[in-house]
Amino acid sequence: MRRRTFVGAVGGSAIAGVAGCLTRDGDGSDDNDGNADPEPENPDLEGELRVATYDSMVNGENPAGPWLKEAFEEAYPDAELTWTLPENGINDYIDRERQNADLDADVYLGANIDDLVRIDDTLDDGGLLRELNVDRIDNAERIRDGLDMGDPHGRVLAYDTGYICLVYDENVVDEPETLEALTEPAYEDALLAQNAQRSDPGQAFLLWTIDAAGEDGYLDYWRDLEDNGVRILEDWQQSYNGSYMNGQRPMVVSYSTDQVFANEYGYDMSRHQIAFPNDQGYANPEGMGIFERASELDLAYEFLDFALSNDAQAVIAQRNVQFPAVESAYVDLDEEFDQYAHVPPEAVTVGYDDLRGNLGGWTEDWAREFAGR
Repeated sequence: MRRRTFVGAVGGSAIAGVAGCLTRDGDGSDDNDGNADPEPENPDLEGELRVATYDSMVNGENPAGPWLKEAFEEAYPDAELTWTLPENGINDYIDRERQNADLDADVYLGANIDDLVRIDDTLDDGGLLRELNVDRIDNAERIRDGLDMGDPHGRVLAYDTGYICLVYDENVVDEPETLEALTEPAYEDALLAQNAQRSDPGQAFLLWTIDAAGEDGYLDYWRDLEDNGVRILEDWQQSYNGSYMNGQRPMVVSYSTDQVFANEYGYDMSRHQIAFPNDQGYANPEGMGIFERASELDLAYEFLDFALSNDAQAVIAQRNVQFPAVESAYVDLDEEFDQYAHVPPEAVTVGYDDLRGNLGGWTEDWAREFAGR
């Protein structure tokens, strides 16, 4: 984006680094100076490229997916891009890999850090998605610092990022200055959150509280939230569109780009105020990778490069209402996006190393007490 650089101070157990660091341990066992997938002299750019992603990338009002398909096929006229929408996200492919079943996909678009952890906690370490040779992806060098997703096996590149925050109605409650404030009487029966086992923002908010309260203190914090009347719904759709937008509560866990959406539809901005408790927001980059058993490897690499191109980054950012992954100089977005998309003073995330071996236990312990409350 022009006029603003979306790089926050990275605190806690934060991700760091640049996309160019994405190689496996580099023991020299692969070709191309230790990188996987050396670039062929005559790449095969014909055939059907199957891209797995989430539903809102393809369906709904003005999603990015149809544009990506049309523009990619225009750039590669001998190729056809086919979307596939796994019902349970990356878990569907983990199950298929365990059963040695056909994956029916070449590229996965929409991987979070926790998806990589889930793969490695379930399958062989570094499995399912292949190590990327970023030398084959020219646009990878334009990815902003801080969006390396921390994968030690170099399987993914970020294509956008969002920040989890609180959205609140200033006519009803004041801006909470800290996470601890949410347990106080001023916010009794105010907060809507999501199931951390079913929802990306719900899990991000849980991890944010773990970063703040510690592994030994986060359940006590959530008990205080529960005593103060937090309501936990199954997913973001239910909590935001189903409850918050209907005025049932004055605060919801959501995204810091909420005002972009509110401005587009002419909503009352007083009901779409952005809060960054502790001057923080939880960074949630989305990544893309290529399956180990991809049948259209060359086209898959071309798609990853295409997704980081100027036009594709602008379309993904504006239609997904997320921030671009590449440096601002390469992306020309609407002035309204620049005005209404907010970045926290400090971006926090719990990184791969801390999630590995812990994520499942943390969410299960949380769900045992709080899911569905």
